[in-house]
Amino acid sequence: MTENRTIERLPVNEAFAVPASPDAVDRAAEALRTHGIDARIVDDGAQARELLLSLVPEGVEVGEGASETLDRIGVTEIIEKSGRFDAIRPRTRSMDRATQMREIRKLGAAPDVQINSVAAVTEDGRIVIASMTGSQLGPIVFGAGRVILVIGSQKVVPDLATAFRRVEEYSYPIEDAKIQEASGRHSAINKMLILNAEFAPGRITAILVRQPVGV
Repeated sequence: MTENRTIERLPVNEAFAVPASPDAVDRAAEALRTHGIDARIVDDGAQARELLLSLVPEGVEVGEGASETLDRIGVTEIIEKSGRFDAIRPRTRSMDRATQMREIRKLGAAPDVQINSVAAVTEDGRIVIASMTGSQLGPIVFGAGRVILVIGSQKVVPDLATAFRRVEEYSYPIEDAKIQEASGRHSAINKMLILNAEFAPGRITAILVRQPVGV
């Protein structure tokens, strides 16, 4: 029986759910390319899913941050249940956090491929990712051999200040309600990553979706 929980809902600024213009998406993609990030543009979630899967060799280790975007476009189910990939999350979910946390950290720290979404990307090519635990940040920064990020057009914003507002006024309130419903506790913006550029050109691929996908 599911426990009834009282959810303390924070206000959500729905302006940040509106997709950016095609020109803004194009500007963000071009800026990302100048920063060493391989930016691709697709029309919808189905195309994003197929492109992502085409970039991940079968049999490799795949790490994945918790992502409404990846869930909604069907990537999570394929990665974790198709048997085509060595998915990290199902393995770590089955491990005891009281006695196996060292193994959990090591497994998640350096997968062959890390797939994720982001909170925002600016038109001048900076990516913002917020996290409560930070578990997905290390692989994105350096640990993973390759990183693939799926980004809906509603996440494209003019500048870094607006990106921070999107985290605080839109992404966080939605995630907080989700965490409360699942566990009875609040989420938190404990750690935030700003990707200004990638030192190894092409290591990070950003798939920009002209339609809004995810949160």
